[in-house]
Amino acid sequence: MTGPAPLILRGQRFDAARPAVMGIINRTPDSFYAPARHASVDSAIDRAAAMVAEGVCIVDVGGVRAGQEGEWVDAAEEIDRVRPLLTALRRELPELLTSLDTWRAEVADACSGLIDLVNDTWQGADPELLGVAARTGAGYVVSHTGGLPPRTDPVSVAYDGGVVADVLRVLADGASRAEAAGLAPSQILVDPTLDFGKTTLHSLALVAATGRIVDLGYPVLQAISRKDFVGETLDLPADERLEGTLAATAIAAWQGATVFRAHDVLATRRVLDMVASIRGDRPPVLSLRGR
Repeated sequence: MTGPAPLILRGQRFDAARPAVMGIINRTPDSFYAPARHASVDSAIDRAAAMVAEGVCIVDVGGVRAGQEGEWVDAAEEIDRVRPLLTALRRELPELLTSLDTWRAEVADACSGLIDLVNDTWQGADPELLGVAARTGAGYVVSHTGGLPPRTDPVSVAYDGGVVADVLRVLADGASRAEAAGLAPSQILVDPTLDFGKTTLHSLALVAATGRIVDLGYPVLQAISRKDFVGETLDLPADERLEGTLAATAIAAWQGATVFRAHDVLATRRVLDMVASIRGDRPPVLSLRGR
C-alpha cells in the first residue's frame, strides 16, 4: 500500500493528510469522564458547535455507559437519549458527520437517516447491526472485544498467540463480513478497541502495533482518550490523563491511524496535524521563518 486507507463518509474524505477527530458526546449520567456527559440536548448541541470550532470532523453520540458500572439501559431508553440529539445535530449542524455508539440494531434502525457511521463497540454482539448500517448507507466500525458480552469489564483476559494476532484476525474477519454485506472498504473502520476485553499491557501493545492494523487495508480508528490503560500506565485519574492520551495518539497517528475518538478535540486536532506535517503528508500553514 502507498499509504493508510481513506475513510469516506457522506462525501468527506479522511486520510494521512487529513486524519479525523471524532468528538465524544454522551447522553448518559454516568459515563466515566464527567465533562462528556450532557443531560440536555441544548447542552450537547452547544458542545458540538464548540467542537466544530476546535476542528472536529465526526461527533460520536452514545446513550449507554460502556462498562458494567451504572444502571442498565434498555433499547427504548437508549433511543430516547440519542435520537433527539441526532435529530437536532442534523438540523443545527447539517454538514457535521454523526456517529452512533451502540451495539443494538434496534437503536441504529430508529436513528436511520440521522447517522453517517455505526460505531459497534461490542464486536457484533447484535448480528443485525451490520445489516442496518448497510441498508441505510452508513459506515460501520468493526471492533474487537474478545467476545465479551456488552458492558462486561475484562477479568483474567488472555489470548492464545497474543493479543495483536487475535485483534488482526478478528478485525480482518469482521471487515470481510462488512464488505460482503455491501459496504465499501472506505466505509469500514477497524478498531482494536483498547481497554475492551484487554489488560493495560494488551492496549499498550496494540498502540505500538497500529501499523500492523493499518496494513489490513482499512481505515483505522483508535479510541485512546483518557482510557484506563493510560491511567494505569501513569497512575492517574481520568481528569489527569490528557498528556498520556496525546502521547499515544501521536504514536498511533505516525503509524497511519485515520480516526481518533477524543474528549479533547482541540489538543487532538493539533497533535494530528503536527504529526501529519512531520511525516510530510500535510504542508504547514505557514513557512516564513528564515526567508
